[in-house]
Amino acid sequence: MSKAAVKNTTIQLVKYGIIGVGNTLITLISFYVVNTICGFSYTTANIIGYVLGIANSFIWNRNWVFKTHNNWLREASLFLIGFFICYALQLGAGYYMLNHTPLADIQISWLPMKNPSENIVMCISMVIYTLANYCYNRFVTFHQPKQK
Repeated sequence: MSKAAVKNTTIQLVKYGIIGVGNTLITLISFYVVNTICGFSYTTANIIGYVLGIANSFIWNRNWVFKTHNNWLREASLFLIGFFICYALQLGAGYYMLNHTPLADIQISWLPMKNPSENIVMCISMVIYTLANYCYNRFVTFHQPKQK
């Protein structure tokens, strides 16, 4: 890999990380508000958080991180397919942690949370989602053929 390619990949990863932090904040804040303040279920709050995060993610990743000018509909479709694959992975991991690990029983009385175990599991499963989603988008959705 050339120095220029390494530099471009590094810049892309940093940008992806910045957008990822923003998406994570949007998703987590939405999840917290809908779950803890509004009293909706873990699954409902999770879905709402991700819908808001995914819209933000597509716009910024397409226009700033990967800077693609390919067919918008094709990229949006691939992005949504990747989202659903990675989201299913995230939901499965969250379900497993909440139903088959000690994480489900965590109680933290000093935190102002209705369900601290659900919030902790959400954070852990978001890491799984983020790593899988980056790989999918880098190599599938926003893939740019090598220029010769």
